[in-house]
Amino acid sequence: MRQDHGKHSWPCWKEQIISKWESDSLTFRMENPFEEAIFNIEMDMPMSFFLKQKDKLTSLHPDVSETMVHKRILRKCGGDLEHAIRRCIEPCSKEYYINAMEDITTRKKIGKN
Repeated sequence: MRQDHGKHSWPCWKEQIISKWESDSLTFRMENPFEEAIFNIEMDMPMSFFLKQKDKLTSLHPDVSETMVHKRILRKCGGDLEHAIRRCIEPCSKEYYINAMEDITTRKKIGKN
């Protein structure tokens, strides 16, 4: 690639990358998997689901606060499970949310059919 385009500084490469990949369609393609993901207690492990959704959301919106990330991920859990997790803990770190999700999904019948 460098042979084809010559030697450029990082700001030049960064500008070219942004101009090529920053588009509405790419943003939509990245947001769509996050919006479609819903926690399925029978198929998803709480830790992997939470961390994958966190990575997706922070890559799309790097400036979003940790509290907002947690709230958006909890909305993916569905009514009763989301309510149980919110009642279990105060807004805090991702470790507490993951532990609460694992505890509720393994010990209680919330979210199971």
